[in-house]
Amino acid sequence: MSEKFDLMIKNGQLMTPGGLVQTDIGVTNGKIITIGSLSNDSAQETYDATGLYILPGVIDSQVHFREPGLEHKEDIAHGTKAAIKGGVTSIFEMPNTSPLTLDEQTLAAKLERAEQTAWCDYAFFMGGNSENAQRLAELERLPGCAGVKIFMGSSTGTLLAKDDEVIADVLANGVRRVSVHAEDEDRLISRQNIAVEAEDPEAHPDWRDVESAVRATTRLVNLARKANRRVHVLHISSRDEMDILAKHKDLISVEVTLNHLTLSAPECYERLGAFAQMNPPVRDLDHQMGLWTAIQNGIVDVIGSDHAPHTIEEKERPYPSSPSGMPGVQTSLPLLLNHMHEGRLSLERIVDLTSAGPQRLFGIMGKGRIAVGYDADLVLVDLKKQRVISDEWIASKCGWTPFDGMSVMGWPVATILRGNIVVREDEILGGPMGDAVRFFETSTSN
Repeated sequence: MSEKFDLMIKNGQLMTPGGLVQTDIGVTNGKIITIGSLSNDSAQETYDATGLYILPGVIDSQVHFREPGLEHKEDIAHGTKAAIKGGVTSIFEMPNTSPLTLDEQTLAAKLERAEQTAWCDYAFFMGGNSENAQRLAELERLPGCAGVKIFMGSSTGTLLAKDDEVIADVLANGVRRVSVHAEDEDRLISRQNIAVEAEDPEAHPDWRDVESAVRATTRLVNLARKANRRVHVLHISSRDEMDILAKHKDLISVEVTLNHLTLSAPECYERLGAFAQMNPPVRDLDHQMGLWTAIQNGIVDVIGSDHAPHTIEEKERPYPSSPSGMPGVQTSLPLLLNHMHEGRLSLERIVDLTSAGPQRLFGIMGKGRIAVGYDADLVLVDLKKQRVISDEWIASKCGWTPFDGMSVMGWPVATILRGNIVVREDEILGGPMGDAVRFFETSTSN
């Protein structure tokens, strides 16, 4: 008996939970209804995916879209357009906006903005600090909340939670996995003269050295053990931290970024200056190889972009007054496909790091895999397509990428959000239709 779907995708190579299968997908009301041969069926729209690989849409669990308060750098509209152009169908946005995201009102304000302007699905982190620690068990359960985020270092004002007492208080309240930026603030302050005296971004990894990261990560692991609380450590940048975290995988999950996996010191600072400046810093090749080893050994759970754009004018300020952070939500998947082409990881591992992994860690409902009953969030990639990443391609408001001029093999050619083709051959289609990501009630998954 034939069936009529809203969308059929035919003849593609599907990366399913059971492996790679050449078959068709039928989508109705934004959900995957059928996986299998659809030769006798019809649809309102049919996409011939011959020669293409169909992956679950990327879930980027760390972006900074700067809205509200810093919209001159980025906003939800531009950030989510960049996301869908890069094959990202869901994003989790960070709380260090202005005002900070610390309560029901500030979360609701972001959700209201996103409902009007987001081109992909979204959730927002609640910041955790001394002001709201006692309420976090309640706040983390609000609809549209991705969980709690702690800044042990590299934040400003009341969002900074650098002392063990404050971190312990946050970890004692709630059950969801807590995401953490782990750099030791006291050590950073004591070593800041290194950056001031150098006046050169090449000193950035010396100022914010490996020991700063190791100290914070070690403290965090100990605090998580005492609290028996699951913790997600963001943008790990060193081999040393991976050696520590490998011993605590029962409780600690690990993120790396494409910046740390692709750029290396000192070359990136010589070539890009402060445009390669981020926190924690891009380090040398030995640490980069340590990150790749951790990916191959299964220590790394997810890849996030840490998309954190600044304007060109801001980045051109003399170091260290130049701000840290670079765009990345749009370039993550092309870079990963190129790393796959160069033999560093498999397509299966890419899917695990960018969609299935985030779904498991954060307890996301209905996303992260190509399976019947799940949202039809998909990215179609051409593994044989060679492209050059360019500033002109970037949809972010900042208008630049540290990977400008880099040739890559493998490219996202279409993005599908809940059954709607939102990008095809770099053309953004339709209008903003993002919706809030839904989470399991207690997020007890490991």
